[in-house]
Amino acid sequence: MKHVEKHRTQRIGWLRAAVLGANDGIVSTASLIIGVAAAEASRSSIVVAGVAGLVAGAMSMAAGEYVSVSSQADTENADLSRERRELASDVDGEARELAAIYVGRGLEPTLAKQVAEQLMAHDALGAHARDELGISAIHAARPVQAAFASAGTFAIGAAMPLVTAVIVPEQHLILVVAGASLCFLSALGALGARAGGASMWRGAARVTFWGALAMALTAGVGAIFGVTA
Repeated sequence: MKHVEKHRTQRIGWLRAAVLGANDGIVSTASLIIGVAAAEASRSSIVVAGVAGLVAGAMSMAAGEYVSVSSQADTENADLSRERRELASDVDGEARELAAIYVGRGLEPTLAKQVAEQLMAHDALGAHARDELGISAIHAARPVQAAFASAGTFAIGAAMPLVTAVIVPEQHLILVVAGASLCFLSALGALGARAGGASMWRGAARVTFWGALAMALTAGVGAIFGVTA
């Protein structure tokens, strides 16, 4: 029976984008709603601001992730192209370079040379991409995947405080939106940490702390402008 192991590093690409998107959606939209509410705006103005924040934020996350991860992909492709040229022009030198990497990791020189030769005979570019450049299929940049993951999870995260703002009584809006958003953030941090194999309590605590700080600062700004308006 074939032994199959599941590693959490396979989730890194989409998990990072998804957690970032959802966290940003909750924090930014809740902070925006609380800031506008603290300025004593009407419920309709608060909801319009929240919807605008959701749409603008989702598109911004998608564009930002796509551009950022595309830049990473461009760098990886440039390095692979250079490595491909070097393999075509000096395959022996590249074999020695790969063997030296394995020696540095603890193999005997003779064994390192044999490993390098066998791996290069199987897939020379793949061996150098993985062991010299640190590029693998698991960690390769995927711009479209990152963009959709960030935009989708941002919209889901932003919808939580927005729906809360719509249904709660206006006089309790700030406290309820803040409390509910902190609960959402805590759950998100715990789930993200669990998916990544980390401490759920630590994951929940760090996103809750920064979310609470962002909402408090935004509420202060809204209160100041509400008083001076």
